[in-house]
Amino acid sequence: MLRLLLLLISCALSTPALAWGAQGHTVVASLAWQGLQPKARQEVTRLLALEPGQTLESVTTWADEHRSAATGVWHYVNFPRGTCSYEPLRDCPDGKCVVAAIARQQAVFASRSSDGERLKALKYLVHLVADVHQPLHAGYADDRGGNQFQLRAFMRGSNLHALWDSGLLRQMELDDAALVAVLQSIPLATEGKNLNVVHMAQESCRSVALAGF
Repeated sequence: MLRLLLLLISCALSTPALAWGAQGHTVVASLAWQGLQPKARQEVTRLLALEPGQTLESVTTWADEHRSAATGVWHYVNFPRGTCSYEPLRDCPDGKCVVAAIARQQAVFASRSSDGERLKALKYLVHLVADVHQPLHAGYADDRGGNQFQLRAFMRGSNLHALWDSGLLRQMELDDAALVAVLQSIPLATEGKNLNVVHMAQESCRSVALAGF
């Protein structure tokens, strides 16, 4: 079930039209939910029932809403400019990066931990797997993932990270349902999709490098 959930989240991110602000995360969760097989959906529903009224979509921003000094570093990994080759000791000291955070939450979710702990792991996974696919969450350390790259777009000042996170999506002016429909109309190749989190991060980094940022 965990592998399928991660696969669906990953495949939801196969188009550059999707950014990763609140709406982007909600749409990723909606697409993942719609693709879950009955058994997997039943287990996710059972865990979500621990907090009545919650859905996969409604918990997808939980990890942002509950950031702390300790967990803030879980949302990204920084590479030295000029390389996208992940080296744990250099790029993720003491496990403080998105790659290690996903691995830890995968282990909790797949374990016999309490339902409460597994629900928390689910909340992190649905968010962090989306984050690692936002290229600037796996960008370069010297400009803090584009946060220090100032620009003006759509008649407003911003920075590159914010533009990629939510500015581009906001400009589309589509509600969640309309955006889901647009993405569902795009054929997404699932066969052979690489679920190795290190490869996910390196692929995002290479996207930044190819874009020339």
